[in-house]
Amino acid sequence: MKIPAYYGFWHHLGHWLLKLSSWLVLLFLILPILVIVPLSFNAEPFFSFTEGMLKLDPEAYSLRWYSEILNDPKWILAIKNSFFIGILSTVLATTLGTCAAVGLARDEMPFRRFITALLLSPMIVPLIITAAGMFFFYSNLGLAGGYLGVILAHAALGTPFVIITVTATLTGFDYSLARAALNLGATPIRVFFDVIMPLIRPGVISGALFAFITSFDEVVVILFMAGPQQRTIPRQMFSGLREQINPSILAIATLLILVSIALLVTIELLRRRAERMRGIEIPH
Repeated sequence: MKIPAYYGFWHHLGHWLLKLSSWLVLLFLILPILVIVPLSFNAEPFFSFTEGMLKLDPEAYSLRWYSEILNDPKWILAIKNSFFIGILSTVLATTLGTCAAVGLARDEMPFRRFITALLLSPMIVPLIITAAGMFFFYSNLGLAGGYLGVILAHAALGTPFVIITVTATLTGFDYSLARAALNLGATPIRVFFDVIMPLIRPGVISGALFAFITSFDEVVVILFMAGPQQRTIPRQMFSGLREQINPSILAIATLLILVSIALLVTIELLRRRAERMRGIEIPH
């Protein structure tokens, strides 16, 4: 950002101190995560840097723990479950969240504030309380300990993120376009898919990515809801820390970091595309 010409000494000092403190906070948050990456290549079964690693000895580094993940049936099952549950819960959360956001964005929606607060409650209520409530509720329906119960629980956690992102996209939506399409004879369903959806698609995709991340990283609900066959990556990591500690946990954590970075980059690209569609100039 260009510094205004009228800034004096104290303005410049405050500007650079703010920038420095922002970078320090960022490093404080990022460094513990970045330490995981080199440790995942440790040739020894330790959670610390060996003397050889500090000396950059090639023999001290290895892909041993990555290959162990691929050869361990428990990790393979956890990876498959994470993607299976994450994708299905994301589809369900995106569908429900988009429909809810379209309805809540209209001024004539009755009890709009109350319904919005109710739908966003999974983000506000402590997750341990939500997980316990889901366990007792789904147990009565016979869904606890199965894939369907876990998928429905994760969809409930991801739906608020879809509602927020889609509602934000609908804030500047011109409903005269939808009314014009209806006057020309289009059905409400066609208006939604041909007029509304193309304009809110970036928000829908962003919400879907947030819902997927929520499901992919979630561990508390899994501890309550999942059976032995529904173990996900976070659940397997939690078990590994309690049962058998080895750097394979760091290897899978590194892969999760790469997946998270890819999703965040995608979300940022979608945000920029949405702003370009709205005619907002993006500063470089």
